[in-house]
Amino acid sequence: MAEITASAVATLRKMSGQGMMDCKNALAETGGDVDKAMELLRKKGLATLAKRAGRATSEGRVVYKISDDGKTAAIGSLCSETDFVAKSEDFVAASKAMAEAMFAASADSGAQAILDTVVNGRKFSDILTDTVSKTGEKCEVGDFVRYKLSGTGTFGAYVHFNSKVGALLEVEASSDAVAKAVKQVADEIAMHITAINPMGLDKSAIDPAVIEKERAIAAEQVKGKPANIIDKIVDGKIAKFLKDVCLVEQSFVKDDSVTVGQALANAAKAAGGQAKIKRFVRVEIG
Repeated sequence: MAEITASAVATLRKMSGQGMMDCKNALAETGGDVDKAMELLRKKGLATLAKRAGRATSEGRVVYKISDDGKTAAIGSLCSETDFVAKSEDFVAASKAMAEAMFAASADSGAQAILDTVVNGRKFSDILTDTVSKTGEKCEVGDFVRYKLSGTGTFGAYVHFNSKVGALLEVEASSDAVAKAVKQVADEIAMHITAINPMGLDKSAIDPAVIEKERAIAAEQVKGKPANIIDKIVDGKIAKFLKDVCLVEQSFVKDDSVTVGQALANAAKAAGGQAKIKRFVRVEIG
C-alpha cells in the first residue's frame, strides 16, 4: 500500500474542504493519488444524492444579494434535509457560493442556471456535490429569481433571522434622489411581504378564477337576503378580500394607519417625487 503523506492529506483537504479522515481514506483507496481521491470524494457525494433522491429537503437557507451599483438583485434558496445541516459551516459556505452564482447565472431564474454557473473556478453543481459528500444529506437548489432595474429605481430585500423566508421587490422611482430616499421603506416592505405573504401586487395580479371563487363563496353566505342588496354585499366582501391579499392595499406592518402603497408614496413625496412597486417575490423554505 502506498504511503499516505501528511502533505497529500493537507492538499486534498484544501481541495475538497472535507475532514482529515475522509481525505486519508480516499487517498488510501486511490493509492495516494490526490486527483483520483478528489474524484472518489465527488463520486461518493453523487452516490449520496442518488441514494437519498426521494428524501424531502424541507430545511435550508434563503439568501439574497444586491450589486454594489444597486442595479441588480437576486434571491434564492438552498435546501437540505435537516435544520442541523442547514446551520453547518459547510452548508452556509455553499449558500454563500450560491449567492455569487445567482449573479453570474446565464438566466434570471431556474435551479439549472445556478447549477451550471462557475463560481471561483468551479461549477456550482460540483460545489453542491461536495457539500452532499461532507454532510451526508441531500442538498438542492430551491428557488432563484434575479431582477435587473429597467430604469430608475431601487430594491428592497429582507431575510428573516431564521434564514428560512425572505422577499425581494423592485421599486420604480422618478429620480435617483427619490430612489435613495425610499430605500429604507422598500426594505421594510420586503419585511412586510415576508411576514404577511400577499397573494399579488394588486388586483390585476390576482387570478380571475380566484376572485370568482371568492365571489361564489360570498354569494352563498348571503343567500336568502333580498336580491337588491346581495350584489352590494358581495361587492363589499370582494373589496375586503382584495385589500387583504393585494400588497399595495394591505395595512403596512410598520404603520397600520396607511397601506403599503401609501407608505411608499408618502416617502417618495417627501423626497419630491413618486415611486411605486413594480414586482416582488417571496421565497420560503419548506
